[in-house]
Amino acid sequence: MTIETSTYTEPAPELRHRTIDAGEARVAALTRTYETSVEDLWDACTDPERLARWYTTVTGELRVGGMFDQVNMGGGTIAVCDAPHHLKVILGKGGVDEIEVRISPGPRDGTATLELQHATTLDTHEIGGQMYDAVFCMGGGYYPRLLALDLHLRGTLPADYDATAFHLNPEMRPAIDRGSAAMAALVEADKSA
Repeated sequence: MTIETSTYTEPAPELRHRTIDAGEARVAALTRTYETSVEDLWDACTDPERLARWYTTVTGELRVGGMFDQVNMGGGTIAVCDAPHHLKVILGKGGVDEIEVRISPGPRDGTATLELQHATTLDTHEIGGQMYDAVFCMGGGYYPRLLALDLHLRGTLPADYDATAFHLNPEMRPAIDRGSAAMAALVEADKSA
């Protein structure tokens, strides 16, 4: 499998703070414009078959109030679904995480902008038996997925790409590393502020 990334632009990351139902949360916000329509980007972010190609396998009651499960990432409840612009899901026991996807027209004709916000009340997250800052982990998780989304929308995501095991793919390692570094810098700046 060869993944071509020469035309890819990294997401613009920010670290924000807000209150969610579970309490005070840090919010990783990632914004990226794609060469597609708002409707196509919405479909790629909500259709289970398309999600399985670039994000992970998602199953369950995919409607407002419905419960769903994500392979390797647990489950949650769909809180808001205002097609084709706003999706909000609540994750974890006690709603410790919220993910919001907002899609709007991009800056040029034929483009659409995705803003993904992942709010968490958790300080740490375990990966492979080690504890990491929860926001730091989001970089290594979302950067390669947003790259895979770009490739999927362009029709260049390799047929043998496994979205549930992207972290084992050596070609995705640079995106994981860039995302982790970007989030680490935001976490460090936030601690210093």
